[in-house]
Amino acid sequence: MGLLDGKTGIIFGALNDESIAWAVAEAAKREGADFVLSNAPVARRLGSLDELAESTGSSIIWADATSDEELADLFEQVKDEHGPIDFIVHSIGMGVNVRKDVPYEDLNYNWYQKTLDISAVSLHRIVHHALDQDAISDGGSIVAMSYIGAQRIFSKYSEMGDAKALLESIVRAFGYRLGKRDIRINAISQSPTKTTAGSGIDGFDAMYEFAERVSPLGNASAESCADYTVTLLSDYTRMVTMQTLYHDGGFSSMGISDQLVEAMEDSFGNE
Repeated sequence: MGLLDGKTGIIFGALNDESIAWAVAEAAKREGADFVLSNAPVARRLGSLDELAESTGSSIIWADATSDEELADLFEQVKDEHGPIDFIVHSIGMGVNVRKDVPYEDLNYNWYQKTLDISAVSLHRIVHHALDQDAISDGGSIVAMSYIGAQRIFSKYSEMGDAKALLESIVRAFGYRLGKRDIRINAISQSPTKTTAGSGIDGFDAMYEFAERVSPLGNASAESCADYTVTLLSDYTRMVTMQTLYHDGGFSSMGISDQLVEAMEDSFGNE
């Protein structure tokens, strides 16, 4: 018996087999869930979502998560296909200034607003339209993907830190309101993960290696994140809500590690 037997949902943000959302979909299917996959229409020519849909027996509903009209249509279709669903996974993010290597102190504000809309406000829109269409069941679960850059400054993460901070705030604000229907909502603060989105951040390899050297368990993979996500979608975590849950091999509790100290001593000793 799988942890998600009999549950239905929607998973936003899978692009290709490097995506966290892709791994979540595979894990959710393994645990017995049925779900719809969704991404922006532009992803149709950039990714390989059709392959994931085929392997998981899922349908795809293309929708721009920054468009109220498209999200309303999406949830109407989801409800027609599955009735009220049990879970939503939000794994959507893009830093426009980050991708164009614009420094934080000189942001293009139109791009900045687009980053916030795609990476954070989209969660609010999705939850709003799910409620408006009565498309999510009482006792359901919503999970959004975040990063510790919401809480700490990583210079190359730039505007995405602001976006993730807003995302986590939306999780808390909605958590209170959703609790009246026993719907829970949480964010997973995941390790740096080698995805298509991550590769767009200048200095990502250094961020990844730093976390790998500091974390007692090393960086968490997309597959392990997917397994953790499944637990949050299951009934075993029915009393967990409004949390930012760190899935990062212990990085969030560390200051510095012996491995990093030794590497720094070797580096500084050569100066």
